[in-house]
Amino acid sequence: MATIQDVAKAAGVSAMTVSNVINDHPNVRTATREKVLAAMARLDYRVNVAARNLRKGRTGTIGLAVPAVNGYYGRLATAVIAAAERHSLRVSIEQTGASRENELDVLSMSRNRLYDGLILSTVGMGSADVELLKVDYPVVILGERIFGGPVDHVAMPNAEASHAATRHLIERGCRRIALVCGPLTDEVDVSSLRFTGCRQALLSAGLPQDPELVQSVESLTMRSGVLRARQMVESGLDFDGVFCVTDTVAVGVLRGLADASVPVPERVKVIGSTTSRRASSSSPRCPPSIRTTT
Repeated sequence: MATIQDVAKAAGVSAMTVSNVINDHPNVRTATREKVLAAMARLDYRVNVAARNLRKGRTGTIGLAVPAVNGYYGRLATAVIAAAERHSLRVSIEQTGASRENELDVLSMSRNRLYDGLILSTVGMGSADVELLKVDYPVVILGERIFGGPVDHVAMPNAEASHAATRHLIERGCRRIALVCGPLTDEVDVSSLRFTGCRQALLSAGLPQDPELVQSVESLTMRSGVLRARQMVESGLDFDGVFCVTDTVAVGVLRGLADASVPVPERVKVIGSTTSRRASSSSPRCPPSIRTTT
């Protein structure tokens, strides 16, 4: 394998000149640059990127760890890659499968993988893992599982968005609004935060909070929305509106209501809150995190 000294000898220049050409130094004459590049091509010289990065202390690569690379997270990855390119950075994507163990592995191994920083979507990790975020490289976490940690955190205004969504249904005449969400536990997550916003909107409007209208599903999937909508109708539950904590569930609820011959929005109005993490700086009536079929 050719070395930088071999290239210098073949081009009749110093090793420093070859280094300047490799690093695109501006103070190299065009003729000299062309001579060095020709020698590199002739000798099939390959730059040792790892060694150069170690000398610089940077690799120009950041890690993005997400539960999956499809759907919302696929769009997120596309946006992160586009933003990184504007800063001449590359992105290495890792799939954690929503596993706490995998998220912790990514967190502990990112320095070994020579990332300059890590963007981590926390789905498995929770508030009990805050101390594990104290690492010696930049980390930004996404999601609603960890608040008040030692690193930067990007989340959406979940309570505010769900409050606006529920108020939107109330303003359109709904008085018995079902909430389709994931399991409600003591852990802070999307369902608990959006349940809080929905409940606050009902309280503000003076509407009763019927426990039967809180419809919890095991997973926030389209199929769960379909099945729960059918069950709500078949059980005779009295409801005229549905707030779903995600768009995916809302699409399933629409399918389930259609299967049960319930007209939307004439008889039941449905609204969903997306998992987008955009800032809610638009109209307070219906912020960008809301999708509605009312």
